[in-house]
Amino acid sequence: MAPLEIPNRAARRLWLWTTGLAPTPTGPLDVGAIIDRIGFLQIDTIRNVTRAHNHIVWTRNQNFREGQLWPLLSRRQLFEHFTHDASLIPMEVYPYWRTQFARLGAKVAASPWYASGLGRRAVADIKGRIAREGALSTHAFDTRIEGPREMWARPPHKKALDAMWYAGELSTCFRENFVKYYNLTERVVPAPLRDADLPDDACQDWLNRRALDRLSMATTGDLQRFWGAMSATEARAWAAEARGLVPLRVEGADGTWRDAWGPEDIEARLAACPAPTTRLRVLNPFDPAVRDRTRLARLFGFEYVNEMFVPAAQRRWGYYVYPVLEADRFVGRVEVKADRGAGWMRLTGFWPEPGVRWSAARVGRLAAELLRFARLAGIGTVDMDMLDRRME
Repeated sequence: MAPLEIPNRAARRLWLWTTGLAPTPTGPLDVGAIIDRIGFLQIDTIRNVTRAHNHIVWTRNQNFREGQLWPLLSRRQLFEHFTHDASLIPMEVYPYWRTQFARLGAKVAASPWYASGLGRRAVADIKGRIAREGALSTHAFDTRIEGPREMWARPPHKKALDAMWYAGELSTCFRENFVKYYNLTERVVPAPLRDADLPDDACQDWLNRRALDRLSMATTGDLQRFWGAMSATEARAWAAEARGLVPLRVEGADGTWRDAWGPEDIEARLAACPAPTTRLRVLNPFDPAVRDRTRLARLFGFEYVNEMFVPAAQRRWGYYVYPVLEADRFVGRVEVKADRGAGWMRLTGFWPEPGVRWSAARVGRLAAELLRFARLAGIGTVDMDMLDRRME
């Protein structure tokens, strides 16, 4: 089969439609459907205006409000585990996640702390407490960090909880004020999903097809990075053997063409794909549209670097910087800071993309989106003096 060629403009529009950013973000709200469409929802502890998971859902439907996400975890519509980071995943994925449980569990078991016997004893003690007492958070334990207090150091009880969580022995049953509560997996995950015994190749095939469905077009690197649950070698081997894939040639923003794969209905998707809304969007750094920085640069020619853990003097842009999307191109980036208690939000950084003219109308669209974003966090005062100074 000759590869189907997709020009760059069509590729960008297809991707934005696939990931839920083509329509105007209004209408009836279905949080579960939004998470299903994007594949999974990354969650993050940093609250800059609002936490990443709230922002990502809100970007796709601005009727969303904080607090509407966690009931889906409590009602077992989602489970929490590790993709490339902590994420909420539709519960129907659970039977196919067994390979990830096994791999991450084996990685923990191979650590010196666990192999020394200290980890095994801590795991047994904590699992026994949860079996007797029910769901517990890390605050129910008081062990202390051993050795130097490095940035990512964890006390023994947190290591033990993580070891069982990564291996699938414990599951997140709910979160309260963002604090995770652990329980035995048999008390959290429905038995038919928990007990499904699927071979590894069937799990990998299902996850890859699920990823391709939520990417619409993908290199094997895109597939590998989507879940973060397999190696690049495994992704290439799967694509070489899988049936029903459509070979593609996709044009990048720089005019180069790359080989990729599409689902069987790729032509129907291209025909149905609408032009994206012209409403300007301020996207979260962890939004699925921009999370894969390699794919982002290839399709849009937009460079994005997360500088949260870069020393301030070495940052090119800022601490928490939001990409700005208009229609099917990125037109700039902004840094916003907020004090929710005091009720204010301030624009502290504004970087237009080269070649983008920021007219009064475009500045007005950005200001309107920032005001909408502030309302999500219950903020009433927004300082955008920087925009007035930069407007042509």
